[in-house]
Amino acid sequence: QVQLVESGGGLVQAGGSLRLSCAASGRTFSSRGAGWFRQAPGKEREFVAAISWSGINADYADSVKGRFTISRDNAKNTVYLQMNSLKAEDTAVYYCAAARDTAYIATMRDEYRYWGQGTQVTVSS
Repeated sequence: QVQLVESGGGLVQAGGSLRLSCAASGRTFSSRGAGWFRQAPGKEREFVAAISWSGINADYADSVKGRFTISRDNAKNTVYLQMNSLKAEDTAVYYCAAARDTAYIATMRDEYRYWGQGTQVTVSS
């Protein structure tokens, strides 16, 4: 069993930065791929970034490439999402997730078994 708790969301002006954290409990988290998704009002939850169990490999949605960076610290059981050059269209609830079966990159929602409760990110233009 893995439990995830996100933090670090808030209100920021366009062009600003935020760093999201996802603290995990459970012995198996460090052996699972992890990712961030987001959901804006009236839209489906979409993939943002994913990272392998080791932290060596990562993948990003085209909309955030070059602006967002995913990382993890397995000693702290924590995954991070550094978000720079934020835009109004980045406004959403951001969710952390731990993969179902894979230790590697997972970009599809159904590849994830465990989800956090979400943290709101609002970017004002």
